[in-house]
Amino acid sequence: MSRILITGGGGYIGSMLSTELIRIGHKVTVIDLMKYKKDSLNHLFFNKNFKLIEKDVRNKKVIKDLLKKNEFIIPLAALVGAPLCEKNKKEALSVNHISIKNLVSMCSNKNKIIFLTSNSGYGVGEKNKFCDENSPLRPVSLYGRTKCDAENEVKKHKNSICFRLATVFGCSYRMRSDLLVNNFVYSALKNKKLTIYEPNFRRNFIHIADVVSGIVFAVKNFNKLKSNIYNLGLSSANISKIMLAKKIKNQLKNIKIKIVKNKKDPDQRDYFVSNKKIEKKGYKAKISLESGISELIYSFSSDNRKIINNY
Repeated sequence: MSRILITGGGGYIGSMLSTELIRIGHKVTVIDLMKYKKDSLNHLFFNKNFKLIEKDVRNKKVIKDLLKKNEFIIPLAALVGAPLCEKNKKEALSVNHISIKNLVSMCSNKNKIIFLTSNSGYGVGEKNKFCDENSPLRPVSLYGRTKCDAENEVKKHKNSICFRLATVFGCSYRMRSDLLVNNFVYSALKNKKLTIYEPNFRRNFIHIADVVSGIVFAVKNFNKLKSNIYNLGLSSANISKIMLAKKIKNQLKNIKIKIVKNKKDPDQRDYFVSNKKIEKKGYKAKISLESGISELIYSFSSDNRKIINNY
């Protein structure tokens, strides 16, 4: 049993990760302002191994105290996504980058950091080439830049693992419908059509449960993986936006796909990603896009609760 601190542990990934770590017997402390969904961790309050602290991750005194009490540190607290960061530039910088810089500076050698960043740092990849961990980072958004800068801070701490996540999909206790797969399924159900700009833009994807099991793998195999960066995605899910739309149409036959020409997508990312490095270490994402799409269709069709996205 390890003592694990998760910042932003009430969020989309954090709420699922906290739940799994508690389930397999770890002691979990979450620090989170619980801004978007107050009840995403309610199901854990009965458990003596779980603790929630509703404080800001930029509070150095609180963080310093928590670092002393926990072995594993998983910093998830962030302003996530390009639109939210553009809207709140100063906050994005202070939460996504500066708070990580402060956290790393306060860590002792016993602290083991597992940091999740985004493979959005690859920006625009080369046409017939997969991005691997040595590919140049060319983030196209403030969000991407803050996450790349934070990754550079974490790398200074030798007891660390950095995962560059593919675009995550699937259901969570703190649901988001703004992520690409989730958004396409949500829009298809709501509007009976999908409107797509720049349909050939490419992306890699990963189910949220595979992200969680990847982190659990890192906790169990920390010494084997440490002092390294790994792409974390589903290798069979390197596809373009139009290919994703067609996979959704396979399950929602009545929807129309409308391609808008001469209009730019605000998100200019376009790349395929290699996940071979982590696969060689023994971890492979398994949950298919098709099963994730089925899950999302069922969830969005049967739940009428309003989803509060980040922006």
